[in-house]
Amino acid sequence: MAADNDTQVREFIFLGFSIFPSHPAILFVVFLAAYLAIVMGNLMIVILVVVEPSLQTPMYFFLGHLSCLDICISTVTIPKILVNFLCRQNTISYKQCLAQTFFLIGFAGCEPALMAIMAYDRYAAICRPLHYSLLMSKRVCVQLASATWAWGFLDSAVHAGLASRLSFCGANQIPHIFCDVPPLLQIACSDTRVNKLANHITSLFVGLCPILFIVLSYVCILASILRIRSEGGRRKAFSTCASHLTVVVLCLGNGFLNYNMPSCSLEIDTLVSAMFCIVAPLLNPLIYSLRNKEVKGAFRKVLSKWSDSVASLLANLPWLC
Repeated sequence: MAADNDTQVREFIFLGFSIFPSHPAILFVVFLAAYLAIVMGNLMIVILVVVEPSLQTPMYFFLGHLSCLDICISTVTIPKILVNFLCRQNTISYKQCLAQTFFLIGFAGCEPALMAIMAYDRYAAICRPLHYSLLMSKRVCVQLASATWAWGFLDSAVHAGLASRLSFCGANQIPHIFCDVPPLLQIACSDTRVNKLANHITSLFVGLCPILFIVLSYVCILASILRIRSEGGRRKAFSTCASHLTVVVLCLGNGFLNYNMPSCSLEIDTLVSAMFCIVAPLLNPLIYSLRNKEVKGAFRKVLSKWSDSVASLLANLPWLC
């Protein structure tokens, strides 16, 4: 079936770029700046978690994985958008489209599960502090992180495999700015009932179940916090959850809009898809760095070490003597 597809449609045209009829150079600069900020901001979080001993805890271990996911989601989508702005040719080959769909769904599918694990980490830290080191041991954290990545790509393998069996009967205009399952289903001429059923089933397990788990975890967390007598203790407990809750609302809200909002218009769909690949990955490192004293302290410490090392290296260079 995939071979027939390849003879019917060799490339797709992204209609989403038609809402940007002028100033492609300006849009190229804007998207490029956003992409560089996403990569540098999230890479900074990953480096801090790896090199700074004070951040080598379960919470920051999973934050490092979240930053990796943000970099990956943006890298799957934005570079192709930049090429299309630069070349003014809003196309993608059939095989590239399927590959983009596979990796995008894989990385996006990991995020809800990772958010649920981070909620469980906060639950264990606040509600089960005496058992925290056992519940969130290094071995458990590695197993949970590995299961998250495997879960996301198992989901993407199902969707990409089903998408590869679709027929398009010559229709190649995608009302989007990158390849994904919902816009492909819109233009497919073959029976899409199996694809839609798979979407509903995986939405239940990949999206809804993690959200329910997060809600349940925070109900327990809130009950435990309200039992803390000191106001300072309650404030400290709330502060450890604030960043995670903000990121949960941002990431899962963006994901819900991108995958579950009914198609309204080309302009709105394009805006939602741009938000999905830019806004959350761009804001996540800012949320954790601006609201978290430990991250800011680790950043200053690492920056001080690196500046001292550079100064020492320059001082010992022969040409400076």
